[in-house]
Amino acid sequence: MKIGKRYSDEEIIQLVKFGRNLEQPISYLYTEHFENLTNFIRKNKGSQQDAEDIFQETIITFVDLVEREKFRGESSIKTFLYAIARNIWLNELKKRDRMFIRDTESYEPQSKESEDLQEALIKNESKQKVLELIEQLGETCKKILVYYYYENLSMKEIYERMHYESEQVVRNQKYKCMKKLIDWIDTNPGMKNTVKELLAYGTE
Repeated sequence: MKIGKRYSDEEIIQLVKFGRNLEQPISYLYTEHFENLTNFIRKNKGSQQDAEDIFQETIITFVDLVEREKFRGESSIKTFLYAIARNIWLNELKKRDRMFIRDTESYEPQSKESEDLQEALIKNESKQKVLELIEQLGETCKKILVYYYYENLSMKEIYERMHYESEQVVRNQKYKCMKKLIDWIDTNPGMKNTVKELLAYGTE
């Protein structure tokens, strides 16, 4: 179901860049792009939960890149979101020792934007700030996110280490932790770079 107001790419970029009323444009991105991007993940060895997790991380990364003027609309938002999701999912597959992925879409980001994206996903800075943020999420989220992003453990390894009932329970908990991060973006603009750094640690 489509939400009432439609936004152009330029409107979304401006609203995100200046932190104005983020809830509606972010909801619009979910409405417009969630199905296509989650379908891409599912078609490339991902579960529905994988797809939802990757989409959340994609939105967080997109907001950070726009705010830091690493994305200014040289390509479409659709193209850029796909590039972000694809990079995050590739890194997740590497964690699982599943290196093969087939592209189901023909569009790719501009080279400069691709370089900025790689920088956002790979460059590690201010580790202490990231740890401070994780502390605020509570002990359970702290353990899951440290295991997942810092130690590069798979869901199965986290489930075994933390003695959860199943891998799905771990996925559900990680989803809730990521939801907290998204909710905090609106109320804590200064956390955006920190969130980017958290995601970046998982790519090494």
